[in-house]
Amino acid sequence: MESNLKIALAQIAPIWLNREKTLEKVIKWMSDAAEQGAQLVVFGEALLPGYPFWLDKLDGASFNSSTQKEIHAHYLDQAICIEDGHLDPLCQLAHKKQIAIYLGIMEKPSDRGGHSLYCSIVYIDKGGEIKSVHRKLMPTYEERLSWSPGDGNGLVTHKLSPFTVGGLNCWENWMPLARAAMYAQGEDLHISIWPGNKRNTEMLLPVIAQESRSYVVGVSGLFRKEDIPDDFPYADKMRAATSSAIADGGSCIVAPDGTWLVEPVVNEEKLIIAELDHKKVGEERQNFDPSGHYSRPDVLSLNVNRERQSVLHEIKT
Repeated sequence: MESNLKIALAQIAPIWLNREKTLEKVIKWMSDAAEQGAQLVVFGEALLPGYPFWLDKLDGASFNSSTQKEIHAHYLDQAICIEDGHLDPLCQLAHKKQIAIYLGIMEKPSDRGGHSLYCSIVYIDKGGEIKSVHRKLMPTYEERLSWSPGDGNGLVTHKLSPFTVGGLNCWENWMPLARAAMYAQGEDLHISIWPGNKRNTEMLLPVIAQESRSYVVGVSGLFRKEDIPDDFPYADKMRAATSSAIADGGSCIVAPDGTWLVEPVVNEEKLIIAELDHKKVGEERQNFDPSGHYSRPDVLSLNVNRERQSVLHEIKT
């Protein structure tokens, strides 16, 4: 079996809160990655159509605010409904180019009524099939003003020869049991996606690599004052409250021994290409394997509920 995997990290800014234009940008960068021989391309958290940066800048906690209602309605309008085919162009491109993709989206799923938002990481395989949609278990801090808590349905891994790959959103990567659920499924290439801050990736990802003895890939977005579009409600107020880059990137790759393969990249849109050698995983697992010979399932074990949450359970008669 081929022991190497070529991957691409797409550190880009969205065309903020514009689903169609951001999708076009994702398609372009995905195509560029495929042309450079990448077998997997990864994009940041909530990239399509964008992260809710206004919550911190425009008094997001103000209850029953007409400002927050208008912005939320705009956000909801531009969000992704997979059932409506919004990701079909990416699936078609993945199949055509034979490249897999991890992508952070704002999902408005029809199985939860279609009017609530979930921060989801989607995996599309190289055959163009959506294999998992993981809804973030717990939105972080002000995100809870906009996003709903997810479930364990998407806590799964996928074979991407020669690796077993899995992914988590942002601060989920701080959750020991969420990480353990991925390790237990044989994960040896861990994908972590972020809205974009070097301080997160440089602090945490080397620790995850050493804990899991896996490659750890962090992909972040960018967001700057110039990324605020004119059609965003209260654009002038948002610009006035934004003096510098809110999201500076920090995309990186850590090897299974905890050393940098690619150090965090900041303040630039960049397609980072790297080749991963699966043999390095075997070398580091020689003395520590968190779900194998260094685990004690007779003492410590983990339960995972993978049921997709729904308020409607039909009983057929």
